[in-house]
Amino acid sequence: MEYEEHGVCVSPSIHGLGVYATKPFAACDLIGPIAGTVIDDPAYESDYCMELGPHSALEPAPPFRFVNHCCQPNCGLLEFETDSDGPLPGAGQLWLEALCDIPAGAQLTIDYAWPAWAAIPCGCGCPECRNWIVAAEQVDCIASGKTDRDAAPAPGVAP
Repeated sequence: MEYEEHGVCVSPSIHGLGVYATKPFAACDLIGPIAGTVIDDPAYESDYCMELGPHSALEPAPPFRFVNHCCQPNCGLLEFETDSDGPLPGAGQLWLEALCDIPAGAQLTIDYAWPAWAAIPCGCGCPECRNWIVAAEQVDCIASGKTDRDAAPAPGVAP
């Protein structure tokens, strides 16, 4: 499914569905806002939710719901504060930003940066793969076996 307003499409990938560029993006381009439903429940979890803070998450809508993880991502999440007239008063709005030049046809990826207690094996296949979907600073926690919830939390997509 193509989303012309963002220059992306959702298509099959090695990890289910993925988001692909239908046009080139330059480094620092804002690709699009990550729309969805804000969940004000610190215990909420899903396969797609993105952490907005310690007590809320965003359940993203397509197309960016399907952005996959990579240990060497070409995109990142950028949070903008909104004012009281915005769609999420007092909260942030997430955007997908190109971290490097991205050619048309490339899959858009982010680093989920999960905490060690939520880490799962990674299959991104990039040369710098950490072998785990985990925040880079918490890879040593997995190697040492310290993967409890007391490990320092990482920002980004919630597990």
